[in-house]
Formats: sequence, C-alpha cells, structure tokens
Amino acid sequence: MVSAAVPPPSSVESLVDLVEPGTDVIVPLGNGEPVAFLDALEARGDTLEGVRVHQMHPFRHRPHHSGVFGDRLRHVSYFLSPAIREDFAAGHVDLVPNDFHRVPTILRRRCRRPLLVVAASPPDHLGVVSMGVTADYAAALLGEVPVVVEVNPAMPRTSGRHQIQLADCAGWTTAEHQLLETSVREPDDVDRRIAGFVAERIPDGATLQVGVGSVPSAVVELLRDHRGLRVHTELLSDSLVDLVEAGAVRLTDGAGDPTIVTTTAFGTDRLYRWLAEEDVVSFQSVDVTNSPRVIASLPRICAVNATMQVDLLGQCASESIGHRYVSSSGGQVDFLRGAQLADDGRSFIVTRSTAVDGTVSRIVGELTPGSVVTGHKNLVDQVVTEFGVAELEGRTVDERAAALIAVADPRFREDLERAARDLLGG
Repeated sequence: MVSAAVPPPSSVESLVDLVEPGTDVIVPLGNGEPVAFLDALEARGDTLEGVRVHQMHPFRHRPHHSGVFGDRLRHVSYFLSPAIREDFAAGHVDLVPNDFHRVPTILRRRCRRPLLVVAASPPDHLGVVSMGVTADYAAALLGEVPVVVEVNPAMPRTSGRHQIQLADCAGWTTAEHQLLETSVREPDDVDRRIAGFVAERIPDGATLQVGVGSVPSAVVELLRDHRGLRVHTELLSDSLVDLVEAGAVRLTDGAGDPTIVTTTAFGTDRLYRWLAEEDVVSFQSVDVTNSPRVIASLPRICAVNATMQVDLLGQCASESIGHRYVSSSGGQVDFLRGAQLADDGRSFIVTRSTAVDGTVSRIVGELTPGSVVTGHKNLVDQVVTEFGVAELEGRTVDERAAALIAVADPRFREDLERAARDLLGG
C-alpha cells in the first residue's frame, strides 16, 4: 500500500499540460524513456510551440525525430542511436557534442524551462520509486528541476541515488510496457583473439569498465577465472552478470559499499530480471560514474572501449567515419582520461584490424577526411587488434607509428610504412 501522503496518479494528458511554449523536456536514455508521456506529447505536436526533447540514445523511433512537427517539437540528441541516425543526417535532429559526464552541466546551462520526465518502478509503501535500469544525467537533476514520473510495473526496482519521492513530483501517472531488449553480435574467433590480449593484461582485483560491442563482451568472457574484480562502468550488460555469477567480482568493499557501480543497463530480459532479484548494483548519476576524478581514484582501473579507425599518431575516430556520424563521444574520453590520471590505471582501445570483409584497414595513415577525433592521441594508452597490442603512451611519434603498423593486418603494412614516411619524414 502506498503512503497516504502520496497524491493519486494523474492522466498522462493532464501531465502534458505542464509543457508550455519553450519547454525543454528532458528524458533519460534507453528504457528510461517515458513512453506514454512522449506519445501524448506527440499527439499534441501540431499545437506546441518551441518545445525541445533532450535525450541520449533513444531506443524507439518517433515522429518528432523525423521533423514531422518542425520547430514546434524538435529532438536534441547527446548520442545518436540507430533509431535516429538517418534523421540526424537529414537535418531533423540536433546533436550536441559532449563527454558523457558533462551532460548534466550542459543541460543545466542550456535548458531555460526544464521539465524532467522519467520512467520508474512502482512505488514502495512510502511512495518512493526507483528509476530502475537508468540513472544517467536525469538522476543528477533530481531536486533541481520539476519532475514528472511515469510508473511502469515492468521496471525493476534497483538501488542507488536515483530514487524519487512521488510526493515531491510535479505529477505522476502509470503506463505498462515491456522493457526493450538489446544484444550485441556473438564474439567470433577474431574478437576472442583481441580480447585475449586485453584479458591477460587485467590483474585480479582490478576495477573494470567495458564499453559496448562484441570485443568488450569477449573480454568479459575471458575474465571469469579472475577474482576480486570490481565493476565501475557507464553501461551494465548481460556479460557482466555472467562475470558476477562466475564469482569473479567481489560484491562489497571492506566498508560494505557496493563494488558494482553503473549509470545505465542495456541487455536482455535476463539482465532486467537479475537486477530486480539481486540487490548488488548501485546506480549513480553519470557525473559520478564518469567523472575522471572519481575514475582516477579507483583501484587498478582498466577501461576497455572500441573504435572504428586509428591513425598512425594514435588518434581514434569512434563516432564518425568521414562526415557520416553514427553516435557521439559517450563516455570513452571520460574513462581514457580517468585511467590516465590513476596511479595504476590502464586503458585499451580495441578494434579489428580491418573492415568491409578485410578490404579496408582500420589502422590508417590519416583518418578519413571529416572524421571526428574521439580519443585524443595524448589520452590513448594501448590499441589492441587481433595482431597484438600497440603501447603508445610515452612513445615518440615514430615509435607510435611503428607500434601501430605492427598490429595492422600484414596486407596493409607496406602501405602504412609509406604513409608513415610521408607523415613523419625520413
């Protein structure tokens, strides 16, 4: 039974009345999206005036992504997902460059009339809900801006600093829908060769951050015999559940604090059910999980992230190839910088040596013109392909080029050596 102090739920249509001309509607990423609220908002799209929806990585494609409502209702993205890449390319979606830990600050500065709308778990007996599988930038804004809550019975209740007292909200409603599932391609032999080079460099007792993709998933698979690991990552996935169940992860530190910390969870229904049943994960706002200062304080932090192209100086293009944008910076730079600041940190940029069925090298003399540099050359520590590990930090530009050529596909090494001479002289 919910506390009598909690106001009754409202209709979603009445909550949309809170959206005035010029409102900045802020919604969480992924499954934190308030589906019914956005449905109702779009139903009024032709009557709105200068409303913006601010969101990272939406799972669902919506009419306002395609510019149906023009400037009456427009999407502002902080990380492109497959659902909106084509809409961005067509000019219907705005993209704000950012490092993930800075998104709360950017929203505070950018949004003139903020309204935070979140999906959440059912309330407990005190009327407190959990934001469930996400905290991200939304949790950082709790207590600062008006909040509307959409309670979804399918959302698991999880622990962390993303709890909301319904009595403190501008209003709340209920809407039931299943959480969307995501998965990555099953690792193949090439992925596992890359992962093997990384896993052998991660010691027992390390703190682990892994990004998205088949290679990071393969790394996690190879760590199941490790012991005493901690997990501090922006994204919790099914593979990390396997790591916990294998006994590789210690669940609390000496003070009783959790050692599994994240800001969001993407995965299958298995992951969502596990989160509902096992109270071992702490969800924190992204300005905590991705703060380079916090990351630098973690014992033996090992960060594993993927890229699409690396040049001979070590610059990594992880969000676009040429002028074709596919995502954004996300938290890659947060963890590269945090690991660099740590006394005993390590960071790994992983990539297959080739693309397009082996016809194109991912190690290149120069990035494709127009490509966005995500991983700055001064931050990149180790680049890993199926041919080995290029250790870059502290090396000269000539030594960097030689190390990267050594982990390129042999078919492209001669061309890369010529590119190195042109780039560096000699």
